[in-house]
Amino acid sequence: MRRLLLALPFALLPLATGAFAHSDDEHEHAEHGSLGAHEHGAAQLNVVLDGKVLELQLESPAMNLVGFEHEAKSDADKAKVAAVHSQLEQPQVLFGLNAGECSVSQTELESPLFGGHAEADEHENEHEHEHSDIDAHYTLNCAQPDELQQIDLTELFKRFPGTQKIQVQLIGPNGQQGLELTPAHPTLSF
Repeated sequence: MRRLLLALPFALLPLATGAFAHSDDEHEHAEHGSLGAHEHGAAQLNVVLDGKVLELQLESPAMNLVGFEHEAKSDADKAKVAAVHSQLEQPQVLFGLNAGECSVSQTELESPLFGGHAEADEHENEHEHEHSDIDAHYTLNCAQPDELQQIDLTELFKRFPGTQKIQVQLIGPNGQQGLELTPAHPTLSF
């Protein structure tokens, strides 16, 4: 399943070319292997529903979630990072998964702000003005996947008001689609 989620951006590449049109300035900040650029206010969500397994992968600039991208040194910054980490450990709440009887089987949260990421530190040394991202990957097992009709990001937008739009790539029982969710339009139907 992990391979399927990682292949999602390539499978949806034809859909993404129109949805991810960027200006020249945004291309200058584009990350290697990413469809979009590091753009404050914007995030990317990959969703795969395969049988009873639901995988979600959220990629966002730290600015959208924490409010800053620098290393947390003050007590206030450390508390903010800890609070965001704790909120990201609740995918059922953030993604409005109230149907399908889904339970979390795996959660992976990665960011230089969370510490312990030598690869990210090495990458930051290569680029003086590097931006910090937060990547969250969830695997859920759904006992009743047919009852899972939508994902509702209302709570995610509410808890992280710095996030203004989320580019979604979905592979589900009805095929694949790409769309943009916003606080005004926060739901995705399978």
